Amino acid sequence: MKSPKNVFRLSTLSLSVVLALGAVTATQAAEVDGPAVNWKVSTWGKARAFTAGIETMSKMVDEKTGGKFKIQIFYGEALSKAKENLDGIKLNAFDVAMFCNFYHPGKNPANMVFTMPFLDLGDFRVSRDVRNALYEHPAMVKEMDQWNAMLYASTLLPQYEFMGKGKAPKTPADFKGLRVRAGGGVGQAMEKLGATRTTVPATDVYTSMERGTLDAASFPFTYAHAAYKLPEISNWFTGNLSPGTSDCPVVINKTSYGKLPAQYQKLLMDIKPQVDEAQIQAYIDIDKKNVPAFKAKLEEVRYSAADLAEFRKIGGQPVWDEWVAANQDKFDAKGVLAAVEAEIAKAKKKYGLD
Repeated sequence: MKSPKNVFRLSTLSLSVVLALGAVTATQAAEVDGPAVNWKVSTWGKARAFTAGIETMSKMVDEKTGGKFKIQIFYGEALSKAKENLDGIKLNAFDVAMFCNFYHPGKNPANMVFTMPFLDLGDFRVSRDVRNALYEHPAMVKEMDQWNAMLYASTLLPQYEFMGKGKAPKTPADFKGLRVRAGGGVGQAMEKLGATRTTVPATDVYTSMERGTLDAASFPFTYAHAAYKLPEISNWFTGNLSPGTSDCPVVINKTSYGKLPAQYQKLLMDIKPQVDEAQIQAYIDIDKKNVPAFKAKLEEVRYSAADLAEFRKIGGQPVWDEWVAANQDKFDAKGVLAAVEAEIAKAKKKYGLD
């Protein structure tokens, strides 16, 4: 029979072994060692497909540093209004933020190139490669420097489609007189079709449509329509218009980034492919659920090849030309647009889509 003293010694030994094993496990979990760092992310709305990228970013840095590098996401405009996130970055109010370029064109005129209507960015791989390349363009870098920001990752927004209530627009001419929520170049294209556009923030669209002050809204298809519950108050959606997209990037505060140890900076860059991939997969997964649900409840409007050609003729190249003319004195707008077209061609060739 073991004496109480021996039992105590065994218990102490067991505890030491457990603590040692725990230390080994913690060491193994921390692929990247470093100091304790806590970052804050400012965004709006709830967790949804749109936020999959920053959620992956947060999860991966936590896992790979054994919990030493924390990135906390504040949803619902808890830290800042969506339109003021760049201002918050400049003021060092938080470390990471998301923003949508068409919320404030004057703050990010070069990035507005991604809102040009009918750019061929429908394939997620092409979209990813083009945006990542353009984020390194001197005009884009300089633009973000003014806000003490560095472009980290795109939310890789899918092509937009319209969803609305009332009489569905079956032809390009049917858009005349409609009050639509459409930002950037897509909004300009709608104006050329005779629609009245507004840049109502995403969080206000439901109320505007419900009250009848808005007839239709363009959102990245399909996640955003579902996220903002538009099917509840709509009766139609466009299924193949693909009028364009926009850009809602994730930016990092340059001061915060500069204070990170080199290994944490490297970690953020190393995980970026996984951040992009998670973002893409989130859209693919939600489409599998949303598309059947939309078709079961709403009228799907699909346009003929002739109608699509008419849309592009009226709202495509003319809007591009106007955008270049309006911005050429501010930055090399012609060069930025040319770079987008070149990167699209390069990516399409890479993936056998040319």
